[in-house]
Amino acid sequence: MTSALRLRDLLRRFHANEDGVVTVEFVIIFPVFMTFFLMTYESGMISLRHFALERAVDVVVRDVRIGAIPNPTRNTLRANICDVARLLPDCENQLQLEMIRRDLRNWVDVPDTVQCIDRGAEVQPVVEFTSGGNNELIFLRACVRLDPVLPTSLLGRTIVDANANSAAGGSYALVSTTAFVVEPFRNTPGS
Repeated sequence: MTSALRLRDLLRRFHANEDGVVTVEFVIIFPVFMTFFLMTYESGMISLRHFALERAVDVVVRDVRIGAIPNPTRNTLRANICDVARLLPDCENQLQLEMIRRDLRNWVDVPDTVQCIDRGAEVQPVVEFTSGGNNELIFLRACVRLDPVLPTSLLGRTIVDANANSAAGGSYALVSTTAFVVEPFRNTPGS
């Protein structure tokens, strides 16, 4: 009977002891808090990079539209976009540009598929790039492949797992699309 009383007394003291209560709460709450913090940071970086790409495309397209870049080439536009969008790591190698001219009187839809850099290929596929003349409608699509900032966080790991094919190489793609009409700044024959 004394051992039963001693055991009951020991259990009562253990139940009344509050040592380590904060540690248990910390161990339960901290991983959840850090997961949300890291996901917020990753999604913020994705949004910031997308904003940088959108702004850079807008700035460069404005220069093309008004004639500050009179004969744009893929390399010229890529260099100018990457110069403006400094938040995009390895921009010059990860940015794919597609420039498509369309006639408003003989309309053909722009393809839905966006061409991005294929990280699994040594030679990149040919992408349409046709600059326009005065008063022509041009569609410009920019696609940049980026690696997650925190690839081991929940959101970063989800991005990497969702893009596990060889073309993506664990990256995600940010796309910016714009349409513009080239202002009549060129002296063309007969004008």
